[in-house]
Amino acid sequence: MSGNTPSGNTSGGNTSGGNTPSGNIPSGNIPSGNIPSGNTPGGNIPGGDGPGPIRILIVDDHPVVRDGLRGVLERDPGFTVIGEAGDGAEAVELYERQPADVVLMDLRMPRMGGVEAIKRLLRGDPEARILVLTTYDTDSDVMGALAAGATGYLLKDTPREELTRAVRSASSGQSVLSPAVTGRVLGQVRKPTQGPLSDRELQVLRLIADGATNRQAAAALFISQATVKTHLLHVYEKLGVKDRAAAVSEAHKRHLFE
Repeated sequence: MSGNTPSGNTSGGNTSGGNTPSGNIPSGNIPSGNIPSGNTPGGNIPGGDGPGPIRILIVDDHPVVRDGLRGVLERDPGFTVIGEAGDGAEAVELYERQPADVVLMDLRMPRMGGVEAIKRLLRGDPEARILVLTTYDTDSDVMGALAAGATGYLLKDTPREELTRAVRSASSGQSVLSPAVTGRVLGQVRKPTQGPLSDRELQVLRLIADGATNRQAAAALFISQATVKTHLLHVYEKLGVKDRAAAVSEAHKRHLFE
């Protein structure tokens, strides 16, 4: 008889929660914490939406500088410093054991400098993002680092906000240059190619040596005065002089008119 079989023995009662009311199936028994976005990649950063903090390797031969950079960067939950190196050789060793998203690299260090370290890091990992951070801004330092493959070049007087922004840009593969460095790079790009004078440049210089004005040289060569001036500027650059008289003198020393 149906009266001898309690409802708890029905098929519904054989479920694990059959001894309690219908409250066994609601969402209350599945803690919401098991499926929140916190378990997705974005949850790896406190309050962040990205895949995780940017991992940074600091390379500088001054411990005080490394401590300062670590303090600045780790104020931001989007960054984590995974290592510090006192020279380029140590940086290469650390990177091989634990690659970083961005390497902050000084240039002049003992054992191995920054340029050589950049080359070695990229040899092992062509995708390495290396952001130079140094006090040196000479043409040779800047162009040497960029030619080696640095992602960007900053000076150590860069404000904190610009530094953190640059690290984020470098981590995504974007080139970053401080304003002073940008000017030097553009100056190199715009600089006329060194080498022998072209036939036209030599023609202009020969006329100038003979006493012709820019207008007379232009008329003799059937070109504009502006073109004559451009040729002369290139002549000055190639001969390493600053004016007409010096250019003519240097040309004679080099026997360019013979």
